[in-house]
Amino acid sequence: MSTELPVQPIQAGSPSVSMIRSLGLVSLICGFSVAIAYQWTKPYVDENQRITTERAVRAVLPTAVQQKAFVLGASGVVPAAPDSPAESTVFVGYDGAGRIVGIAARGAARGYADLVQVMYAYQPACGCINAVKVVKMNETPGLGDKVIKDPDFLRNFEALDARPNAEGAALANPIVTVKHGTKREAWQIDAISGATVTSKAIGRGLDQSAERLVPLIHRHIAALEAAGR
Repeated sequence: MSTELPVQPIQAGSPSVSMIRSLGLVSLICGFSVAIAYQWTKPYVDENQRITTERAVRAVLPTAVQQKAFVLGASGVVPAAPDSPAESTVFVGYDGAGRIVGIAARGAARGYADLVQVMYAYQPACGCINAVKVVKMNETPGLGDKVIKDPDFLRNFEALDARPNAEGAALANPIVTVKHGTKREAWQIDAISGATVTSKAIGRGLDQSAERLVPLIHRHIAALEAAGR
């Protein structure tokens, strides 16, 4: 036979009520402080992001006299806004006569420690990626960060094949990272020995981005060219 213990109600003014009230007040203040801090710092964060993006675009499109950002979609091309989705935004570089010198876009994939984010330049004329700049990563110093400065690795991106297929719906060949010394095809990336995870992250980021954007670039190339005139 079980015996039920009586439930003691919490009395107003008891230590438990005071503690609950104190915790609620602290939570409210903390939430309000976080919201205020976010609103105060957001313009600075956005401005830093804009500057970082512009520098990365200039790095991969050094001959561009001007650049314009667009969002590509199945239905057409529209000018990009600050809050436009990064995965659909391209930065078109033009020369002094308004001709396209290259199209920059962003790619990202998880590396060893975090996302490896890159800006790359695509050349519609050759259907190739001819420049890559790492924008952000947190890889192991001395190993993963070799992708920033290793000359052999950077040569992968002098003319990396990223042509669309015959249907114009995807890449003709997926961009893949292969074991160091085994590259045989123009769409392959020769990994850095000792930094394979980071090398593969860059390859995946480029492939995922190019698979989505390259067909749209070629579909809307006339509109992008006209925007430079």
